[in-house]
Amino acid sequence: MPSERVRVMISSRCNDSVKLDGKSATLSDLRKKLKQVIETTVLFGAVVFEVWINEDAPAAEGSNDAWEECLSQIRQADIVLVLYNGNSGWAKQGGGIGICHAEFQTALASSSNRVRLIELPLQTLRKGAFKLQDERFRKFVTSQGLFRGAARDGNDAIEKAKEALRAAVVQMVRDGARSARRPRFDAGEALDWSRLDFRARQSAIEATLRNGLLARSGAEYTSPGVSVPINDKEVLFLCHGIPAAIGVAAARELVGQPFLMDHKISSLLEKRIGPVHLIGCHRSVTEAQASRMLGFPDATTVSPAFGVFVADNIQKIQLVLIANCREDSMTRHGLQRVFDWLEQTGEDSRLVERAAARARIVRSIAKESQLA
Repeated sequence: MPSERVRVMISSRCNDSVKLDGKSATLSDLRKKLKQVIETTVLFGAVVFEVWINEDAPAAEGSNDAWEECLSQIRQADIVLVLYNGNSGWAKQGGGIGICHAEFQTALASSSNRVRLIELPLQTLRKGAFKLQDERFRKFVTSQGLFRGAARDGNDAIEKAKEALRAAVVQMVRDGARSARRPRFDAGEALDWSRLDFRARQSAIEATLRNGLLARSGAEYTSPGVSVPINDKEVLFLCHGIPAAIGVAAARELVGQPFLMDHKISSLLEKRIGPVHLIGCHRSVTEAQASRMLGFPDATTVSPAFGVFVADNIQKIQLVLIANCREDSMTRHGLQRVFDWLEQTGEDSRLVERAAARARIVRSIAKESQLA
């Protein structure tokens, strides 16, 4: 039988020191107190959380059994609280990462939304192989766009952990409610869009994307695209629509490889950067399909919640493919997810850098085409 409580795992070092209740204590002491605080929290007269900490493990720290038990608990947890102090923990013989690093990576790999990180004062880097291990861990943590609460000491960490749990529960309830609502495409506006022919449906997708961009603060319509401020730069977005499954050649060919025509709008790039191609797909889209649209696989390709993002680091082409643009609200929600992802991961700054380089490339191509 599944547990009726929310499973929380607390990941941290054990013996590193931390100030708690005005005294020097260990992170193990902090974990035990935090477990007590969380498990005595009552909602509507009932306890809602159960907490697993390393002290509950039967296997001895440093053993293969302890390693696997910790990772198993990570996979089973509904919420993972990471008490982070920069120390990656003990490692298996011959391994390159510590147990804290492994737990954090395992939690992110299965579902990053359930991970909350509380940052304690960083420990001094250890020596030798442990130093490389800790540096690797810190670099990995820094690269992740996560909810992060900075705590001065153990008591502050407990308060930050309670805030993080509240935020995690609210987000997971919302995400669960959305996923439980099976979208219906056989009624309402989704049915209306399905009745349209390819050209009309493509126009509806593109118009919705443009209107969604124009709703953003500071956005400006610059035919045929929309200029949107990102990090104090005006980024030009060009909107396209694939009016059926991307595997349907007739629908896919209406868009083709739109970046091949970028030089025709070079006049718009005197004061702007880009373009970034925003492609609304009526159905789902895969990384392989996005790579084929780009024309070669050697590019940055990821699959966030909205669909697929592709960035060519040589020609600086950027494609943002939004899946399931079935009707107006779904398309707008997908577009909102694009900007949420850019901000949460820090990819917005990279997008701007690539867009600036793309503008220079496009202007050069346009100049050469005029000389030919």
